[in-house]
Amino acid sequence: MRPLGVGLTVQSAGTTALRTLARDLWSGGRGWILLGVAGGWFLSLGVRLVFPALLPYIRTEFSLGLTTAGLLITVLWVAYALGQFPGGVIGDRLGEGNALVVSTLVSGTMIAVVAVSNTALILFLATALFGFSTALFGPARFTILSGIYDERDGTAIGLTLAVGEAGNAILPVVAGLLAATVSWRLGFGMTVPLFFLMTVVLYRVVPGKLTEESAVDSLSIGTLKYVGRGIAERSILIVTGVHVFLFFVYQGFTGFYPTYLVEMKGLSPSLAAGLFGLFFASGVAVQPIAGASGDRFGTRPTLYVVIAITTLGLAALPFIEGFTGLVIVTIVASSLLGVTPLTQTFLVNALPEDMKGSGLGLLRTGHIALGATGPLVVGVVADLNYFDGAFLGLAVLSAAGIALTALVPDD
Repeated sequence: MRPLGVGLTVQSAGTTALRTLARDLWSGGRGWILLGVAGGWFLSLGVRLVFPALLPYIRTEFSLGLTTAGLLITVLWVAYALGQFPGGVIGDRLGEGNALVVSTLVSGTMIAVVAVSNTALILFLATALFGFSTALFGPARFTILSGIYDERDGTAIGLTLAVGEAGNAILPVVAGLLAATVSWRLGFGMTVPLFFLMTVVLYRVVPGKLTEESAVDSLSIGTLKYVGRGIAERSILIVTGVHVFLFFVYQGFTGFYPTYLVEMKGLSPSLAAGLFGLFFASGVAVQPIAGASGDRFGTRPTLYVVIAITTLGLAALPFIEGFTGLVIVTIVASSLLGVTPLTQTFLVNALPEDMKGSGLGLLRTGHIALGATGPLVVGVVADLNYFDGAFLGLAVLSAAGIALTALVPDD
């Protein structure tokens, strides 16, 4: 039996470590910036994941097949991808905080248009513009946190991403309940005032521009060539490749998981939205743990663990029956959410100082655009009556990510 004093010593050490971590994250006014960035990401990401949760209702409203429904999600994420490089340039040139404010203001306006759309054309156009506007938030949040934190940047980024997963856990569930009891339009509309409120918060707590040093003066061919040379580093390209595989898996899974649960597992849309929320609720724990593990043990070893667990969960999903089994496999599959804090922290630290935002934006444009085809591919395969096969294919791609991780260099 372990002596009581040893247990108290371990507990005391853990408490001290947590207090030190909290003090480091909050000191020098950085805590308010972290809260502002995390709150904005809560909305920016959470509302994007409202789309898959409400997809069964949208399909009924606009008479969309599975392929066309998958195309809507792909349009959302392709537009998000296309906005990454301009977002990075805006962050480098005009300021990271200014990019966040513009992104949040325009996003709230576009989601209001989505909520009142009365034709499929307006729905698709507003969805594309919403995706593009949220992209301005993407690179800036990483460069802000990496800029204000030294040893704790992976932890800060992991915490911010975890708050985003809280948005994914809460907003799709609330939107699903509103859709089931009132209207799917209210599921989107409820977030509009939140966007406008967060715009004010970001303007007040996040500095408009953190650094003056920037080699990026405009969005031009010359800028693109300069940034392209900056990212043409073997380690950067390998880690980006890992992220491409896993982001395709993420998009394919999240784009159709609620619909898959309704069509293949016989769940109601509201219950499917609940499991969808559980996937992201688990990510609230997964992402800070993954970020802290990356800080402590390195990117490559942590990626091995995260991707291996993800692959097991995805491979098991088609064979699971019963609600309890689906709850368990949903939690296991949420390990997928641990990939982003690892890869993005590695990349932002590996990029040259004078083009971090632009470089990360260009990389994110590439991997998000490729990954965004996931929902369309899954939708096409599902329309061919191979819905289970589509999810098994995602497990195979996840396993391929494990193989590529072997090439990731030491941090």
